[in-house]
This record gives sequence, C-alpha cells and structure tokens, in this order.
Amino acid sequence: MTDLNYHHLHLFRAVAHDGNLTRTAEKLHLSQSAISVQIRKLEDRLGHLLFDRRGRQLHLTEAGRIALDHADAIFAVGDELLGTLRDAGRGLQVLRVGALATLSRNFQLGFLRPVLGQPGTEVILRSGSLSELLSLLETLNLDVVLTNQPPQRDATTPFVSHRLAEQPVSLVGTPARLKATTSLAQRLATLPIILPSTNSSIRIGFDALVAQLGIRPSIVAEVDDMAMMRLLAREDAGLAVLPLIAIKDELELGILIDAERLPGISETFYAVTLDRRFPNPMLQRLISPAAES
Repeated sequence: MTDLNYHHLHLFRAVAHDGNLTRTAEKLHLSQSAISVQIRKLEDRLGHLLFDRRGRQLHLTEAGRIALDHADAIFAVGDELLGTLRDAGRGLQVLRVGALATLSRNFQLGFLRPVLGQPGTEVILRSGSLSELLSLLETLNLDVVLTNQPPQRDATTPFVSHRLAEQPVSLVGTPARLKATTSLAQRLATLPIILPSTNSSIRIGFDALVAQLGIRPSIVAEVDDMAMMRLLAREDAGLAVLPLIAIKDELELGILIDAERLPGISETFYAVTLDRRFPNPMLQRLISPAAES
C-alpha cells in the first residue's frame, strides 16, 4: 500500500482554506493544473472526492471536511514540534499569551509576574476578542488565552480551561461621591452607576441583584473595558461595578473606595490551553494542573 503523500495533503489543505484554486496557485507560485493533478492523486489515494466543483468555486465534500480536519491536526503538530525545538535550540523560552481585550490589566500582570524579566525568557502578549484568540490558540500561535469567558469544551473544540482566581465585585467610587453614609439600596437607587455590558457575568449578576431589591438604577455608562470603567470612576462620573483587582492601585492610593461588596457577584478568571503533546514548560509555573474544567 502506498504511503500518504504529505505534499499532496499540503496542497489540498491550502486550496481547502482558500476555497479558490486560482488564488492558491498564485500564493504558491504553481500552475492550477499542477495543483489539480496533485489533488486528484490524493483523492485517488483516499478513494473519495474531496471537492465539489461548482464553477470556479471549490466546496468541500463530506470526505473533504474530514480530510481537512486531519490535515489541520497533522500540520499543527508539525508546527508545534518545529517551534518547540527551534526555541530550545536557541536557549530562549518564549511564552505566547493572548488576553481578552477587556480583561483587567492588573490581573494580566499578576498572572505573568513569575516569568517577567527572567533570564532566557520572552513573553509575547496579544489582545483581541475571544474568538480571535481561541483561533490563534487552536493553530498553536498562542500558548494560553486569559479570559473571564471560558469556552465550551467538546470533541470539536478541545480547549482546557484552568480556573485561576475568583475576585469579589464591589460598588466603588471616589471619596467625595461616597461621603454620605447610606445603604446599598439607597446608593443603587439614587447615585449614577457605571456598568459592564449586558453580556458579561458581572452585569447578569448585577441585574439579578437590583431585581431582587426592586430598584431601577440610574445607569450613566455601559462599558466593555474594565480599564475605561476604572477611569470613569476616577473622574467621578458615577459608582462603578468592578472586581477589586481592577482598581488595586486606586484603592492603595485612596483615589477610589470600596463602598460595598455586591452579594452573589464575582468575576472568575481562566487560563485556556490546548491539550498539547509538547506543552510550553513556562506554563507549568503559572497554572496549577489541578485547576482544570
């Protein structure tokens, strides 16, 4: 039996991701006919058509989709091996970290602190949306993703979520704003409130709390970014609903005050990884093996 030709598999994968033979041929500096011949040889080897050809567009068949999943996994392992051995060969350990763009900067710094400035180490930090970062993680362009929104884990999304910390959430504001001593219900009912967006776990908990108290708060801002919420609170635009780690420096300097912990509301932080054959050794210093879900 003839072994699988990985060059054929590489060309098939390139065309499958492009969805266009002409575009792939231009990228690889090959003729369309040469690529077509190689893909037909792969189809003959596998015994199935991989593409449904509709005009100029190529659409994966069911067998093509299965083949692409395996091809992606095969070449991802190869990239992982090359990256691991390349970094080991030059005596430099590189940790590639993705962080949700709206995540607390203080939390990110606290997570990375054990490896920052260590001899022979380099940290590459990227921010973005959760979908963008998980895509980079899946293609091994990141080693870990920091988030407060753990992804689902199933057969098609093999992510491992490590629960790192759970932070209490408080109503915070300037000393001037909180000068008068009032109850939580009075503050929520009478003072301007700065909240995270409606799809966050903090906001969901806050909405449940005010519904339980029978209060309609005066919302002056809805903000995705914790750093922006912190700045608005510093400017005395209102009381902000934030995890305390996001305002650690302001609390120490007395710029903001922790008025009151909000019952039943917390922010959970996760490190998301893949179950890799060659895990980045730097991660072992940052993530507890027991903290998985």
